[in-house]
Amino acid sequence: MIRSMTAYASAEAAGPAGTLSCELRTVNHRYLELSPRLPDELRSFESLLRERIAAKLSRGKLDITVRVRGNEARGDTLQINGALVTKLAELALDMQARFPNLQVELTDLLRFPGVMQQAEIDPEAQQAALFEVLDRALDVLTATREREGEKLGEILREKLDGIERVVADVRTWMPEIRAALRTRLEGRLADIKQPIEPGRLEQELVMQITRTDVDEELDRLSTHIGETRRVLGLKEPVGRRLDFLMQEFNREANTLGSKSVDARSTNAAVELKVLIEQMREQVQNIE
Repeated sequence: MIRSMTAYASAEAAGPAGTLSCELRTVNHRYLELSPRLPDELRSFESLLRERIAAKLSRGKLDITVRVRGNEARGDTLQINGALVTKLAELALDMQARFPNLQVELTDLLRFPGVMQQAEIDPEAQQAALFEVLDRALDVLTATREREGEKLGEILREKLDGIERVVADVRTWMPEIRAALRTRLEGRLADIKQPIEPGRLEQELVMQITRTDVDEELDRLSTHIGETRRVLGLKEPVGRRLDFLMQEFNREANTLGSKSVDARSTNAAVELKVLIEQMREQVQNIE
């Protein structure tokens, strides 16, 4: 399954500390690079979060943002620090003897640091809520990457068809190109005023054809076309394989151009390089 490396996804889920939201943004990258931004109370789960993502994604630069919105329903979990309130009451009585007009409002007392305490949240419940929202966001991200990957696959197969047509055209032209090469060589040798050694034409022709023979390059291009089609059908990340194949395609196209002795094959080499470059640009976005 071809997957794009560029996508966005988000999800929300209820947790013990409130509503958790998770945003994922990914772009193309040579390797898997994770940049998580977590609230302080969830930082202890970062290593587990990285492992969970790495089990589902293999390439791409991924920004992960997790936020927690407070839940008003958690008000019943607030507790008063009884020991601290008792100590404050003793101090208030002592101060009241010295300052008879001293008054302490309840709201002021509740705002005193440490008076109000939040009941501790079960770490396992926190982890479960984090992974739930992460998995939901990853599912959406994966589906988006697969949809984009399907489009990329169609583009690549279209370019492969174009490369295959160019290779077929060059194969068709080669007998005519070799015949024209022989005609040109005969004309050049005919212009030489000195006697020509027997078999000289055949020797020169063999040398020229050997230097300009592109059958091997055409065969390798056909092999690369078949391999690329096979790779596009694999049920695993194929970006790195495709990137390597693009390098091989480009090498054969360069050799084909360097051996060209005909305008048609020269133009064909240029067209091949254009198609290969267009494929390479798309491959950079594939996981």
